[in-house]
Amino acid sequence: MKMIQDIIVAPIVTESSMEAMQHKKYTFKVMRTANKVEIAKAVETMFPGTKVAAVNTMNCDGKLKRMGRYQGYTASYKKAIVTLTEDSKTIEFFESMR
Repeated sequence: MKMIQDIIVAPIVTESSMEAMQHKKYTFKVMRTANKVEIAKAVETMFPGTKVAAVNTMNCDGKLKRMGRYQGYTASYKKAIVTLTEDSKTIEFFESMR
């Protein structure tokens, strides 16, 4: 059984994700095995007052990194872009980063 705190791993803070916040789209790093329904429920329960309209997910592969003659890959992860409804409350966590 997946716990709500385990589904959403971390917020993703980039320039493009900050621009998408104007349209009530928030980006999170999520558990690899989580589906869209579980992600929507986790966001609605972790941030009270929010209503999820849509969830888009994508699997991001690790990048090739080199240290001298040694090479390896960074960790792969799953990214979710959560769109909130118009009458939904915003997520205060992201508001402090503007």
